[in-house]
Amino acid sequence: MSKIKNTTRAQESTNAIERLYITMRHLFNRGFYKPMGVSGETLRNALLLLRPEIYGSVAEEKSELNGLIYVLERLPEGIEQCRFINLTSDEGYSKSHFHPIIPPKRRRNCYRIDQEQMNIEITRGRSDIYDILTHLTFLFIESGKICNKVLIEDTQKTIRDWQKLEEAVQKNKLSQAEKEVALIHTANILGRSFVETMDVYQKLGTKKDPERFLRIIYWLGKLALEEEMGGEKRIITFSTLLRERLGHHIHGEQWANQIKEVLNKHGLLHRPMHIISANMHSVVNSLYAKKALRKEFPGEGKLEMFQQLSLEKNGVLRDKVLTSARKNGMIEIKDKSGTSIDVQIFDMAKLGKDACCYELKEGIPDEEKPVIFVMDYAFGEQAFETIDELLKPYKRKRQKPVYMDVASISIMGKAGILEGGKGDLMIPTAHIFEGTADNYPFDNAFSADDFRGNGLKVLEGTMVTVLGTSLQNKDILKFFHESTWGAIGLEMEGVHYQKAIQSASKIRKSIRDDITVRYAYYASDNPLETGSTLASGGLGTTGVKPTYLITDKILRQIFNS
Repeated sequence: MSKIKNTTRAQESTNAIERLYITMRHLFNRGFYKPMGVSGETLRNALLLLRPEIYGSVAEEKSELNGLIYVLERLPEGIEQCRFINLTSDEGYSKSHFHPIIPPKRRRNCYRIDQEQMNIEITRGRSDIYDILTHLTFLFIESGKICNKVLIEDTQKTIRDWQKLEEAVQKNKLSQAEKEVALIHTANILGRSFVETMDVYQKLGTKKDPERFLRIIYWLGKLALEEEMGGEKRIITFSTLLRERLGHHIHGEQWANQIKEVLNKHGLLHRPMHIISANMHSVVNSLYAKKALRKEFPGEGKLEMFQQLSLEKNGVLRDKVLTSARKNGMIEIKDKSGTSIDVQIFDMAKLGKDACCYELKEGIPDEEKPVIFVMDYAFGEQAFETIDELLKPYKRKRQKPVYMDVASISIMGKAGILEGGKGDLMIPTAHIFEGTADNYPFDNAFSADDFRGNGLKVLEGTMVTVLGTSLQNKDILKFFHESTWGAIGLEMEGVHYQKAIQSASKIRKSIRDDITVRYAYYASDNPLETGSTLASGGLGTTGVKPTYLITDKILRQIFNS
């Protein structure tokens, strides 16, 4: 009789991710839930079973500090003080007296309605909801840890460390001695060393609020204690309008229509169109910077110039490049739809003499010269919504639909690498969708050979499109990497882009079926290496070389096509 195999950690983790998403969908349809109640318990337990790399020691008794910083950078400032968190559609708060709070690492508008309530606008689809709920679940787990640590069992009393932290937070300004005493008490509450606690204190502190870290820990603990001792429950709600609108491409359709109106106004709809999903600086800098800044960088190589342009202090240099671009065919479209995806359009028929760093083939008439369309990064499922709407024909009342001549679509993005380090390159041959049987093989106009010899490691193979980068752990990723899937990395948009491209070219026939597709990613982290996850910090200038290398390869193919 054959033995039944025990479930592997990878299978357990996959099941945990599936439970998380099924539960999130159920709670969304229900309209509200209490994160520390029975309905939130499934989310908390699944996250604790999963133990994602990005959340470090979330499943341990001690508090997770790097994960806390990662989450706080993606949630609105002050959310730890709010008992009521309301996820809404775009319901007109921008026309009120409220000022939007925008997290440093996520483009979403949030509004502090009063002392107890935070409203978060969802305009980028389901991926945004999953992202927020996952981060909030982590925050509530950490909040519960603090409560368990400071509340004396079977009493309504708290330990001395908590009382001392409370005293420190209520003071307007702390002396160096008072600050260090408060941090010693906080370190004890968190189960961390004084040095670790001081490090996070310095990272989270600002000029306006140097004691921000102490206040965050205090409020996380305070609301958990009030819920435990006084029954004052924290609640997350989803507005009626959000539940009605989600999945209907409302923002994507508005975004695409705004762009097509501009293209029509400038007579560009019939020209060969090359769409690039990238950032808002690498294409414009690659096209114009070397010529625009010839005086500032007479002898240096392009990489040194691009590194200087990436530094925050060099705004004057960036403005000079943009001024040259505007005079030579660049049209900027600031988003008004709520997608948070800005667009740059480059009309190659309007290049002045010696303005561009690339040359078109001779003899091409203006009406056949390419138009380069650059869109800012989409987020998860938003990639399908925006590209799907963009590739539909342009329609005006009582006029025949106009089909755009989309010649190529290039996707450049950051991704987690499974064999290598930050800045290394990944060239996908197919995308597989985590949690489903869906897979999307495609003919990539790029190959690994296009990028070799530049001092960077280059991998070629399958990429995994994940439901959320913050939910991955080593067990799942090792399975994808070491099994016959042979995955080289993970990202969040590839499947969604390819689904939109295939439906437009193969099914709807709204674009040519021999469209050129390019995908190339550079590594923002390696989730299989401890200390190299996204929670360990950004790329810094490490990302400059791969970003501009990929951009250069895209532009060379476009100009030589």
